[in-house]
Amino acid sequence: MRDKDAPVVLVVEDDEDICELIRIWLQKEGYRVIVAHDGAKAVEVARRECPDLVLMDMSLPRLDGISATERILEIEELCDVPILACSAHSVADWKNKALAAGCRDYVTKPVDLETLSRLLKQYLPLNQNHIS
Repeated sequence: MRDKDAPVVLVVEDDEDICELIRIWLQKEGYRVIVAHDGAKAVEVARRECPDLVLMDMSLPRLDGISATERILEIEELCDVPILACSAHSVADWKNKALAAGCRDYVTKPVDLETLSRLLKQYLPLNQNHIS
């Protein structure tokens, strides 16, 4: 009974347990969730599904989060999609690389759900009326 007009969040995370926890939480918050477990798949899924927001892990197999972000934002239909970097790397260098690649914000792991909720509402303001 999900609202098919609810914002779609693409979760890109190679750790299946973390991915599942974030997916369940996002769905409880009212978002539609699609997932990809590596950077190359993320680009493919983003191109096909046109998500409203991407939560992008930085350390991924096949194609890292920086490169995946750059490739997604090169796609004309996706150039304005907010991408939030999500990483266990808390050093400024990683954050700077993510922001330079086009990520709008940077969330460190373990993910604080209140912070994530605030960021989702910040970057999906037009769709807030769909969120419970």
